Amino acid sequence: MSLNPTIAAVTERIVERSRPTRDPYLARLRAAADKGPTRAHLSCGGQAHAYAGLPQDQEALARGRAPNIGIVTAYNDMLSAHQPFERFPGIIRDAARAQGATAQVAGGVPAMCDGVTQGEPGMELSLFSRDVIAMAAGIALSHNCYDAALYLGVCDKIVPGLVMAAATFGHIPAIFLPAGPMPSGLPNDEKARVRQLFAAGEIGRAELMEAEMASYHSPGTCTFYGTANSNQMLMEFMGLHLPGASFVNPNTPLRDALTVAGTERALEITALGNDYRPAGEVLDEKAFVNGMVGLMATGGSTNLVLHMPAMARAAGIQLATEDFDEISQATPQLAKVYPNGLADVNHFHAAGGLGYLIGELLSAGLLHDDVKTVAGDGLHRYTEEPFVEGGRVTWKPGAGVSQNDKIVRPATDPFQATGGLKRLRGNLGDGIMKVSAVKPDYHVIEAPCRIFEDQASVKAAFKAGEFTSDTVVVVRFQGPKANGMPELHSLTPTLAVLLDRGIRVALVTDGRMSGASGKVPACIHVAPEAADGGPLAKLRDGDIVRVDAVEGTLTTPVDLETREARLPDLSANGFGIGRELFENFRRYAGPATAGASNVV
Repeated sequence: MSLNPTIAAVTERIVERSRPTRDPYLARLRAAADKGPTRAHLSCGGQAHAYAGLPQDQEALARGRAPNIGIVTAYNDMLSAHQPFERFPGIIRDAARAQGATAQVAGGVPAMCDGVTQGEPGMELSLFSRDVIAMAAGIALSHNCYDAALYLGVCDKIVPGLVMAAATFGHIPAIFLPAGPMPSGLPNDEKARVRQLFAAGEIGRAELMEAEMASYHSPGTCTFYGTANSNQMLMEFMGLHLPGASFVNPNTPLRDALTVAGTERALEITALGNDYRPAGEVLDEKAFVNGMVGLMATGGSTNLVLHMPAMARAAGIQLATEDFDEISQATPQLAKVYPNGLADVNHFHAAGGLGYLIGELLSAGLLHDDVKTVAGDGLHRYTEEPFVEGGRVTWKPGAGVSQNDKIVRPATDPFQATGGLKRLRGNLGDGIMKVSAVKPDYHVIEAPCRIFEDQASVKAAFKAGEFTSDTVVVVRFQGPKANGMPELHSLTPTLAVLLDRGIRVALVTDGRMSGASGKVPACIHVAPEAADGGPLAKLRDGDIVRVDAVEGTLTTPVDLETREARLPDLSANGFGIGRELFENFRRYAGPATAGASNVV
């Protein structure tokens, strides 16, 4: 089928907008590729330093005739999603040696858990950790000893940061190796129900802890469709994973075989072979458009609207908020995975998963097939399904039909005609809402607002019984320059209780919500942020605010031009739990609409 005209038009607009930055980027990529890795040109002492940690590979490295893979790992065992990566370097080194090549851990990058820091001071470092990850990966690769890179990362800021580094070192082929989701535990909707009971004071902490431990119970990624699993979707739609790799459980024969296959493929696509595929060419305008289509079709995380512009900028590509909005309007929602439905990612994968969706979207003309991926030419490769035969991965055609139409549906019979995200703009700024998880009855909320300047004040007002009528809760001074733009996901249970009580409530903020943001209508990432004198800084308690996800507007009838913007004392945001180290990040952060980055 011919390409959808909206997808074609948005792609062409991105190409034209990006030309002044993309063309020089590609020129730099090609110049770096011509120079190649410098390990053969290092001094004898430099080479000895680089190879001393791998005695059995020293001779092969010194000869320099076979590819050498640099592994950039986000392993730690604070994140269940990243714990399986502990085994990966050994598997990769053995797989490389079996091919007469070598692999080294080039470096590690930090990986924090937003689930642990949610509602805590550490969350104010979360967004900026993405840029730290990009810089740390850049340091790892700066030794320039590698013919390809394997990136080990899963969760919220980690994959975007690694992609930014992969794009910066775009002359080096890059493959992303996921760890996979943990097996299904306590259903996500039951976990959410228990959290709401705790927020309402109907159960104690012991019951809450029991439910949480039954949900997060083993190594692997959390099973809801939040930012971590949206990242995995994105890597597959953008051609940086091997086909079908995203949602295979950890520590299984297929997962290990996919890690071996990823290593072997990385060796095949270096400049030393006949199928050179530098990361910067995989990461082109069409790949980013395919990623946006995947985000909308699956109802993915709002965080990617923040991360994808930063990732793209590292590759010389300029994305804008209207690109996401127009693609959302053209893309049907084909999946319902919690918090958009009851299924978790294991159920989604079993029902057909990403391979089925990619096939449907290709057939509907909503994806670019003519792209370069790490697996080969054409996104149609990603409709295939991996199997283990004789200890090795083989790919076979996917079933091509949904195995459960309550989870995934064909493009001819979608859950809804448009995608999961909606842009809202007006005299209160420019923001987005994840509408895929919000009931249509709540897509328009108009009510007096209550102004808060931190999450704790909202919870205190709730506990004091102050919310008794329809309210738009405005939490301002939560943007990147104010306090690092933390997620405000801990407000979800509180505000959900109000909805259950029949109070129509919406959230408006220049901060973020979690990728797991659910049924509460939340207009987030509002820019310009209040700390930059944005319109939210001019609101007062009692002003009428209209949050309209049907018309795509965020407005108040108040004449804001007659008011001064309020600027509170933000000094407390600069101290404690490492916040001192990020003063310059807050000071120089870009706007949310451009990715809120310091480094691109």
